Amino acid sequence: MSNHVPEGWPTVVPRISAEDPESLVVFVHEVFDATGEFQAERPTELRIGDSLLMIGGTIERGEKPAFLYVYVPDTDATWARAIERGAESLEEPVDMPYGDRRAMVADRWGNTWQIATHSGRFTP
Repeated sequence: MSNHVPEGWPTVVPRISAEDPESLVVFVHEVFDATGEFQAERPTELRIGDSLLMIGGTIERGEKPAFLYVYVPDTDATWARAIERGAESLEEPVDMPYGDRRAMVADRWGNTWQIATHSGRFTP
């Protein structure tokens, strides 16, 4: 096996640069039950399920928001937590024909989160 990727890391890692990255880390912890501790001197590494997300400050890069599709156990509850923590609802929870129950929010850092739970039921 090649060692060009750190042990336990995926090949592609989404990274968000944000003003006030510590508050964004708290938001992701509270909404998506992420694990990982805020790191002030380097990007924070958060785990959401089996995925890895890096969040850091803007330094000289400026803000770099993301558009992320996140599978969760309960779309409605996760969407509600996001709204309670200041996110704007872009799409209320709805059943999609391909078997996902999906909602969408925008956080105050400019990130868009599509929140989904897969039921496996396909509706033609």
